[in-house]
Amino acid sequence: MKNDRFGIRWGIAGGTTLASIEEARNAAQFAENIKADSFWISHAAAVDSILALACLGRDYPGLGEIGTSVVPLYGRHPVGLAQLAMTAQNAVGGRFTLGVGTASRRQVEETLGLSWDKPYSYTREFINALEPLLSGQEVNTEGEQVSAAAKLEIDAKPTPILLAALGPRMLRFAGSRLAGTTLGQCGPRTISSYILPNLQAGAEKIERKDSIRVMALVRINVTDDYSGAKALAREISTHYQANPSYANATKHEGLDDPSDLHLIGSWQQILDGLAEYAAAGATDLRIQVATHDETSREKTCQALADYLS
Repeated sequence: MKNDRFGIRWGIAGGTTLASIEEARNAAQFAENIKADSFWISHAAAVDSILALACLGRDYPGLGEIGTSVVPLYGRHPVGLAQLAMTAQNAVGGRFTLGVGTASRRQVEETLGLSWDKPYSYTREFINALEPLLSGQEVNTEGEQVSAAAKLEIDAKPTPILLAALGPRMLRFAGSRLAGTTLGQCGPRTISSYILPNLQAGAEKIERKDSIRVMALVRINVTDDYSGAKALAREISTHYQANPSYANATKHEGLDDPSDLHLIGSWQQILDGLAEYAAAGATDLRIQVATHDETSREKTCQALADYLS
């Protein structure tokens, strides 16, 4: 069943558990085979997302865009991150997009042992240094938390930045400075009534005319086994409930549990749910096949392939 894809871009999320470059290649191969518009790798405890994409990008020329969603800013420096991103951009022939975010307070304090002090200011100062570097410019900036003085000599096209943002200030900042935002589990009602207005407020402040990207993560499962699918959805969504920003987004959506944002059921039911994201103003879908057994995985992958290819 072919379609116009609701007039938005369809990407495939490689997920957070890719334990090897070979697994990352398999995920990218699937995305290319079904004619997805883009392919994304998240940064967690598995392979480094930027390095993995640099390794595999040129092997899948059918993917118009490959990127990270997201690389945490805490624990990195703008010069080092820019060097990695520009190297990846060179390696994949100009198709790389850098998705970044602060990560959660728990990750910053407990995993990295760093201070969660003024995350908005930290992000702004980091981007103040990172953005010019990614455009090939020299940077000399001094902030309260982040400073940089450098110019990188890497043959790479400018790298667009998507910022993971849910707070009003972060969203307005993304709308005024960056290519757009990349969202975790965040529903269509929240996108239309909260995400977009804040992005647009930032854009209006600088009289921005170009479009702002809104990429939404949506997990799907084509199955008749609702209870099995729902159990997995709850397991996957646990950390969203523990994250105050995403817990608020779930409430804003009018839902009791973030697992309710998983699209479960027939392909038509899932397609109807995806259409709501497009109608809400999402410009990109980042779809993750989140299935609880091999049968549902095969059904879901085949449905995507039939629709997109």
